[in-house]
Amino acid sequence: MGNNRNMQEKLRELMELPHEKEWVEFKEAKNNYDSDDLGKYFSALSNAANLNEQPVGWLVFGITNRLPRQIVGTNYRYQQPGLEKLKNKIAQHTNHQMTFRAIHEIIEEDKRVLLFEIPAAPPGIPTTWNGIAWGRIHESLVPLSLDKIEQIRRQAVFMDWSAQICEGATIDHLDPAAIKFASQEYKKKSPGLSEEIDQWDDLTFLNKAKVAIDGKITKAAIVLLGKDESEYLLSPAVARITWILKDSKGVELDYKHFGPPLILAVNQVFERVRNLTYRYMPESTLFPVETTQYDLWVIRETLHNAIAHQDYLKGGRINLVEDTENLVFTNLGEFLPGNVEEVIRRDAPPELYRNRFLADAMVNFNMIDTIGSGIKRMFQKQRERFFPLPDYDLRESGVVKVKIIGKVVDDKYTKLLLTMDNLSLMDVISLDKVQKGKPLTESEYKILKAKRLIEGRRPNLYVSAKVAVATESKEDYIKKRRIEKDYYKRLIIDYLEKFSYASREEIDRFLINKISDALSEEQKKNYIRNLLQEMRRDLIIEPKGGTRWAKWALSKSSPKSPS
Repeated sequence: MGNNRNMQEKLRELMELPHEKEWVEFKEAKNNYDSDDLGKYFSALSNAANLNEQPVGWLVFGITNRLPRQIVGTNYRYQQPGLEKLKNKIAQHTNHQMTFRAIHEIIEEDKRVLLFEIPAAPPGIPTTWNGIAWGRIHESLVPLSLDKIEQIRRQAVFMDWSAQICEGATIDHLDPAAIKFASQEYKKKSPGLSEEIDQWDDLTFLNKAKVAIDGKITKAAIVLLGKDESEYLLSPAVARITWILKDSKGVELDYKHFGPPLILAVNQVFERVRNLTYRYMPESTLFPVETTQYDLWVIRETLHNAIAHQDYLKGGRINLVEDTENLVFTNLGEFLPGNVEEVIRRDAPPELYRNRFLADAMVNFNMIDTIGSGIKRMFQKQRERFFPLPDYDLRESGVVKVKIIGKVVDDKYTKLLLTMDNLSLMDVISLDKVQKGKPLTESEYKILKAKRLIEGRRPNLYVSAKVAVATESKEDYIKKRRIEKDYYKRLIIDYLEKFSYASREEIDRFLINKISDALSEEQKKNYIRNLLQEMRRDLIIEPKGGTRWAKWALSKSSPKSPS
C-alpha cells in the first residue's frame, strides 16, 4: 500500500481539475464497491493514461464526482488485510498481470480517502480486464473503441527499434562466419532457392533475408550477425547474453558474457551448461530411466525467444543462471501475449511483436517458429520427458523469467504422466501447478477435481491418490497407506521408550517435519492428534496427568507395536 507524503497535495491537485479528465475518476464508494467494476475502471483508466500520454491514471474513493467536489470519506476494505489482497486480485484478471502501482490511504478533513495509482497501458498493448479492453464515454464504462485500440497498437509498430538503420554500420561490421551460418539456415527454410542463394553476394542475401534495408545495416543485423566489437553501434542498447553458474547455496562459481553475433552465441552458451545424466526409477519397473537434465531444443528455444522479445532499449542483458537443478532465463520487457496458458490455448502467431523486424529475420534464419507454436512445443517436450513444465514467472513488471527444472519434483506427477497419456496439455499444465504448490484458477480447480486428479483442500492441494490406483492395485495402495501410518506410530513408540513421557507439543515438534508437506501445518497437527487417539484406543499409549497438562506415555498393557 502506498505511503507517499505528497498524496494530500496530489489529492488537492486532482480535486481542483476544472473538469474530470479521461484518466481520473472520483467515486464516493462509502462502504463497498463492485470488484468487477473496479477491474473495468482499472482497464479504462490505464488505457486513457496511455492515450493521453500520462504515466498513470487515478481512481479516487471517498470524493464526490460532481463539482464542486466534496470529501465524504470511504470505508471500502477498511478491515485489514483488505487493501493488501486487492493488488493480487486485480492482477489475476488483467493481461501481463498488471495491477495498481500503489494504493494510497490518507486522512483528509478527518475522513479516509483512497487513491488508486494505475499504470498507463504499455506502448502497443491495451490493458484488458477479463480479456476486454475497457474505456469510458462520459460517465459510462464501455469496451474501448476499435479506433483507440488501434491507436495504442500502432505505437508498437512505430517503435520497432530493431528495424532502425544502424548509423555508421557497413557490412564490414558483420561477422562472416555468422553470415555463412545464417545462409545455411536460410536454405533450410527455403530449400527451393538453394542454388539461387549460392549466387547471391552477402549484401543481396542480407536484403533478401530482411536484416538489411536497401543495403543499409539494421540494428537487427548487428544483434544477430554483428562482430562482437561492433556492439558499440547499438549504444545505449545492449545485445549480450550472460551465463552464470551457482552452487546449491546460490554462491556464484563462474560466469561468461556473450556478445554479437547472437545467432552463434546460443550454441556457445549451451556448451557452458552442465547437462548431466539424470536417473529416476518408475515404480512399475526395476530399471532406472536415464535422460539428460535438459532438452537441447528447449534451451535453444528459450534463448531464441529471449533474443526476439528482449527490450533492448532498457540497456540490460539476457541472463541464464544455472544451478545444480535448474536453469533460469530472464529477459527485459513485458510478456506481450499476456499469459502463457492463452498462448498455448490459442496456438497461433502472436498479434504483437516488440521487435517484429528482428523476429521476422529470426524466422528466416530458422531460429523461431513462424506459426508461434514454440512455447507449446517446449511444454510438450517437457511432458514427454515426464519432467516439470517450463515455469513462466511474470510477477515482476517488465521482466520475463523462465525456469526449466532439471529433475523430478513429485513422483506422483511423474507417475501420472507415465500411465495416463490421454491427459490434455491444459490438464498437465494445471497438474504441474499443483506439484509446484502454485494456486489454480477456479476453472482449473473444478476440472481437476471433477476428474479426481487432485486431493486436499485449497491452498494445500496435491496430486491425487488416483495416480497410485492407476499404477498399482487398490489393495496395494491401501496397504501402503497403512504402512505409512504404522511407521509414524513406531516413531512415537520409540520416542516414548527413550524419554518415557512426552507432551503433545513435544510430539508435534518431533513428527511435524517428517509428515508430507502436501498437508498444511494444521492438517499435520490433526493427523498427529488422530494417530495419538487411535494408539490410545488400541491401548498402546495413555495420558498421564491433568487434562490440560497431560503427557503421553506407553500404556502398561502396551504391546509396544502399532500392528
